[in-house]
Amino acid sequence: MVRMLPLLLAVMLPPCPSTPNCVSTQANDAVHSIAPISYRGSAAEAMAQVAAIISAMPRATVVQRTPTSMRVEFRTRLFRFVDDVMFELDDAKKTIEFRSASRVGRNDLGVNRKRMETIRARFAEGGR
Repeated sequence: MVRMLPLLLAVMLPPCPSTPNCVSTQANDAVHSIAPISYRGSAAEAMAQVAAIISAMPRATVVQRTPTSMRVEFRTRLFRFVDDVMFELDDAKKTIEFRSASRVGRNDLGVNRKRMETIRARFAEGGR
């Protein structure tokens, strides 16, 4: 009898464009690269914690959520520009991979990176 093992698929996010208005945990260059969120415990708890952090942030709208992923739109305060954020859970690595990018423009003045660093810091603090 042959025992079938589950197929583990690598989490793949779309690559960042060449413009400096995007960060991704899967980028390899200094302009776009950012560290993923590490977690302990269950995947469900990790995604619930990210969702709680997002729900407390201004101008954030969850547009899609599954047990292992989340798509969020953030709107800028002044001009209402939209930044798209993708979270993909990799339970094998115990990380949450993500990509945050502006829909328009060339330079976001570091807004995407700052937002994602804030989310990672709040996650490390237990969601506060």
